[in-house]
Amino acid sequence: MVTTAGLISAARTIGAKSWVLLGGAVAAGVTLVLAPDPAIRLAAGAIGVTLCTLILLVRGLILIDHLRLGRQERDLETLVGQDAAPSFTTDAIGRIGFQNAAALERFGRRDGATLIATLEDHFANPASVLYRLQSRAMTTGAAREDVVTRRGHTRLSVHRIAQSRFLWRLEEFQERSGAGRGAETLSLPMLIANKSGVILFANEAMRRLLGGRPKRLDRVFRSQTLHSGEEVQVDAVGGPVRAILAELDGPGERREIYLMPVPDGQLQQGELTDFENVPVALMKFGADGALWAANRAAREALGLERERGGQFHELFEGLGRPVMDWLNDTLAERIPSRSEVLRYRGSDSDSYFQITLRRIVELGRPMALAVLNDATALKTLEAQFVQSQKMQAIGQLAGGIAHDFNNLLTAISGHCDLLLMRHDRSDPEYADLVQINQNANRAASLVGQLLAFSRKQTLKPERVDLQEALSDLTHLLNRLVGERINLRLAHAPFLGPIRADKRQLEQVIMNLVVNARDAMPDGGTIRIETEALTLREELRRDRAIVPPGEYAVIRVLDTGVGIPPDRLQKVFEPFYTTKKVGEGTGLGLSTAYGIVKQTGGFIFVDSEVGLGTVFHLYFPIHEQTEQETPEVKAPVAQPSPRQGDGVVLLVEDEGPVRAFASRALRLRGYTVLEAENAEEALKTLEDPRLDVDIFVTDVVMPGMDGPSWVAKALETRPNVRVVFVSGYAEDCLSEHQSRIPNSVFLAKPFSLNDLAATVQGQLH
Repeated sequence: MVTTAGLISAARTIGAKSWVLLGGAVAAGVTLVLAPDPAIRLAAGAIGVTLCTLILLVRGLILIDHLRLGRQERDLETLVGQDAAPSFTTDAIGRIGFQNAAALERFGRRDGATLIATLEDHFANPASVLYRLQSRAMTTGAAREDVVTRRGHTRLSVHRIAQSRFLWRLEEFQERSGAGRGAETLSLPMLIANKSGVILFANEAMRRLLGGRPKRLDRVFRSQTLHSGEEVQVDAVGGPVRAILAELDGPGERREIYLMPVPDGQLQQGELTDFENVPVALMKFGADGALWAANRAAREALGLERERGGQFHELFEGLGRPVMDWLNDTLAERIPSRSEVLRYRGSDSDSYFQITLRRIVELGRPMALAVLNDATALKTLEAQFVQSQKMQAIGQLAGGIAHDFNNLLTAISGHCDLLLMRHDRSDPEYADLVQINQNANRAASLVGQLLAFSRKQTLKPERVDLQEALSDLTHLLNRLVGERINLRLAHAPFLGPIRADKRQLEQVIMNLVVNARDAMPDGGTIRIETEALTLREELRRDRAIVPPGEYAVIRVLDTGVGIPPDRLQKVFEPFYTTKKVGEGTGLGLSTAYGIVKQTGGFIFVDSEVGLGTVFHLYFPIHEQTEQETPEVKAPVAQPSPRQGDGVVLLVEDEGPVRAFASRALRLRGYTVLEAENAEEALKTLEDPRLDVDIFVTDVVMPGMDGPSWVAKALETRPNVRVVFVSGYAEDCLSEHQSRIPNSVFLAKPFSLNDLAATVQGQLH
């Protein structure tokens, strides 16, 4: 449907070209007169009549538009002509049409100029404000916004009065009496700023203080967070000046800021007394981090003198970032009040405090109130927990890599054994092969120490008499300590037996004695003492709980250099050593730790620098039960194959290990069937004509593991013997092995003789 407004708009467009239409009408008239053909004259007449009619219509619409605009302007003159607020009408692109008397007086006649240009010096960024308001008026019909001006603020409103015509009204509010000209006479420095920090006005006192007219608040104040009633520092022309800030909310989101001199005076004595006697450790720090006050509880907790000052960062050390950053954020209110655990720098030992900072104001000066709680015990528990987690992670890592190393070492030492069988001592290569074999064995010992620390080594526990075991070890220990160190043994009477792997227990004692020897470079005395101890109540020490009961205690004491407190908790970590490079691996104490723990015992250490070190080993007394009493059975004669007489099914997923084991067994005369995995082994056993005397299988393999396929194979071949081999400890198959008869375990790395002897022992 065509509207009148649409016709008028079209008429304006066509009216601009009315002379073209008139020329067309004249041309049609000439053609009507001069054309010889009646048809042409008829067509020309029709065209001329049409064009004349169109011209009359256009002129009529334009006349109607002018009449409507004139009537609208008369209505506007009646409505807002005498309004005290300047009013304008604009078209869609902002050209000014109508101005009331107030607008003419305030801005002059602006016919054809834009409203943006008219208000350019009135307030900041008028283009964006006017565009935003006109867009809202196009949608809702009207819009309004208050803007800050240099003389106060202006309420700018707009109404859409036609399709593309707008009525604007500027209602100006003058500033308060304190600002503007009235503020020039004030002796107090004063300024007016908008919400963005732009300074709109500064009085004479402020300009004199700052040495000129400032433009932004951040050029005046050092802190960007301003609070009324608090002390601030002003960057004055003569240097920093302290003042109390007073801020009033002005119209149109203006900020009126006054500066008052800092009052002289100190805290009242009553306030100090109350602060001093609060039974909570409290400290006050200034914005620069200086300590202003500390009450009695805080001084006692930190060991401070009453007159001592200092800086926040000098007293406390952050655990993640500089402590002054935290203090500044709290004073600037960038973060809420919260607690942090900080280390106290003024103590020889590690002391920690949980500190809560809160922003306070005293005599206009913003300060930080610190509430202290001793957190040393909490941090100690946290450090112990982290240490425990780290030791557990190292143990898991050691147990995992030991399996892979044992496979590699089995292949290296095994093929070295095969080469040694083909060479005699006169061969030039024999010495090199011996070196390879010896270093492979050393590597295997190192892996064994890792397994000992992770408590995953294969132990052979037995009933051990400590007095007898230590006496047998005395000769070897005397050779270890040398001539400059005295070794003394003191046995307690009635010391009960323990259950342990005797060879590994001897390793623990030797490691502790060697460690004591190295701690006494100038000589000294090492004492090994035993004690029968009865614990009536549980003993809690070093994250361990020793339950009540009967214990045999071994102590290894030296008079060496001692261990500093900061290193005492790290001595059982693998590869941690204070010795020079090449003097030790750092696995001695960690190996002892793992063996003692796997045996079911406890190990503790006490040390004092310059006086010596004591290691305490607690082992529960083991009384032999009737079930453990060995029964003496008469040997039963049974036929057994001769050495090298038998069929071996070898199942190993590691190719080099399988190649060595196969060759080793064949050299001893056995018939060897090889399989890469359990599934291949079971497929081989499907032939009923095949006779197998012994299974030699890895425990952990891809797919079906060793115990599982052996159990399945024994269903049809119940008399076959089994040898399990693995780079893991024997406890990786203890549950399965208990259900598999006639089975033994051989730990990797094994030598040619170990493998042959184990297989021969099973067949016999």
